[in-house]
Amino acid sequence: MSVVGIIPVRSFSAGKLRLAEHLDGQRRETLALRLATHVTTTVETAGLIPLIVTADPEVAEWAIRSGFGTAEDPGLGLNQAAKAGMEWASTNSSPWVVIHSDLPLLAADDLLELRTILIEGGRPLAPSLDGGTSALGGVRPLDTAYGTASFHRHLALMESPSVVVTTGLLHDIDSAPALASAARHPRGRWLSGFTP
Repeated sequence: MSVVGIIPVRSFSAGKLRLAEHLDGQRRETLALRLATHVTTTVETAGLIPLIVTADPEVAEWAIRSGFGTAEDPGLGLNQAAKAGMEWASTNSSPWVVIHSDLPLLAADDLLELRTILIEGGRPLAPSLDGGTSALGGVRPLDTAYGTASFHRHLALMESPSVVVTTGLLHDIDSAPALASAARHPRGRWLSGFTP
């Protein structure tokens, strides 16, 4: 059974603005690109079908050049980008999982656990360390509630979710301390050139 890995990517050039005090624009852009590449290739390695959801022409061009599928982001925020990916997957009768594009420690094993839950008819939900949501999955489109502390909102919104807690899904990069922490992990050594 094919599972679609929905990866919303807003922009490389305007990405990671919370790191502006520590990284200049060029390094933030490079970091955003490398993170998206890491997540997308990991999704592919795990046997999922990568789908980049974006409204940014540069990101869409990168995705197409890299051989990844794309869906149009309506440009109304992460909730609507996720919904666009879910609708694309549902049109193709595929289960899906929305995965954030800033998970530097993500490994194929993390995604295989999500994939197994989906194939068995479950609904995976993965928190990030700061209480956000790194991944959630299902079969039909559902309303999401991304933003600060979104994990508990998704826990309440989803019917009988299977919570998945792994190193790769816990560590996203939303702050300089999160970047430094991820870079200290063996899987995050590739981040050393970006640490403040």
